Amino acid sequence: MYWRDHSPPHFHAKYGEYEVLVNIETLTVFEGELPRRALGHALEWAGEHQQELLENWELCRNRQHPNPVAPLE
Repeated sequence: MYWRDHSPPHFHAKYGEYEVLVNIETLTVFEGELPRRALGHALEWAGEHQQELLENWELCRNRQHPNPVAPLE
């Protein structure tokens, strides 16, 4: 996430030279590509932490530091 980023609420997931933007509310990709396995992991992680990601989105929009989010186990 980036401070004061554009709507909709989203996060950036990167893997090598690939990058996607994922809508936090719908957990859908709206820009970019990732290899299937990497995308699966990113969406699984987002589903487990959706509420935390939405809270962090609001923090970033208000120029506050986001809270750490646990990695996928």
